[in-house]
Amino acid sequence: MVNLVQNIVLVTIILVFAALEIRSRKHEHFHATADDTKLELFMFLTLLAVSQPFIFLVTDKLSALAMPEQRNAWAHLPWWAMGAILLVADDMTQYWWHRASHSPLLWPLHRAHHTAHYMSIRITYRNNFFYYLMMPGLWASGVLIYLGFGNAYLVYIVIKLTVILGAHSAVPWDAPLYRVKWLHPLAWVLERTVSTPATHWAHHALTNEDGIGHYKGNFGNLLFVWDLLFGSAKITRRYPPKVGLQDDLLFGKERWFVEMFYPLIHSRRAHSAMVPGGRAYEEAQVDRHAAQQPAASQARGTGPRP
Repeated sequence: MVNLVQNIVLVTIILVFAALEIRSRKHEHFHATADDTKLELFMFLTLLAVSQPFIFLVTDKLSALAMPEQRNAWAHLPWWAMGAILLVADDMTQYWWHRASHSPLLWPLHRAHHTAHYMSIRITYRNNFFYYLMMPGLWASGVLIYLGFGNAYLVYIVIKLTVILGAHSAVPWDAPLYRVKWLHPLAWVLERTVSTPATHWAHHALTNEDGIGHYKGNFGNLLFVWDLLFGSAKITRRYPPKVGLQDDLLFGKERWFVEMFYPLIHSRRAHSAMVPGGRAYEEAQVDRHAAQQPAASQARGTGPRP
């Protein structure tokens, strides 16, 4: 029941943000490929219909076996206590999972989220299939729902999904806060509390060389507080001109089914993190590649962007 209500609310929130993107006509500049659309659509559907229901079902069954007398045992806790527990058990663990996913070992499971060359709500759940199955926060949330957090989780997840979708939206809702001087104090508080388009777009930046990009930081999902606490925050109040991955420009984009189902399916690209022993293509390597083949890259129109 919790999963069904959550999905209805999620679809409603998505439709609202989608309407804003369409009204702004930003969607006309995405130039998304067929592979982009397939990856985003199939990952969204499998998360809602397969991954999360599976995790919640398994945690419910295992919790009933391990602690049958504890079902709804924490339902008496006040709302603020439930909220604090969820922030730690779900959002803080997702921060660390996200941060760990930028390591060589787990990068192939998260890489798909960064291969989009546009920012939009449609990329919010663009990840590898196993990325969510292994996410600690979902498993912890399943246990908490068993303990009596069902209603609290619904409220929490509505707030979290709204913030996350807003952070990925092609329409940066925080821009007016930076333009209007008397709103600057509110901007200062919000950008240090929750993920905003400015801070999260920086995480998706094509390069760090523009002074805005920070793709090895700004990992927060709901709360940006975690980035401040754990030293990964960068706030510029600006938006990177380009997003995506440099190696996609050099070697071509990976196929959607490779991005979604690695390691069950391996890449056939010249350089790829999604092969046994493969690794991410670092910015320094892009610079060396450009120095070695500047004319060829420019002729193909696939060289590294400034």
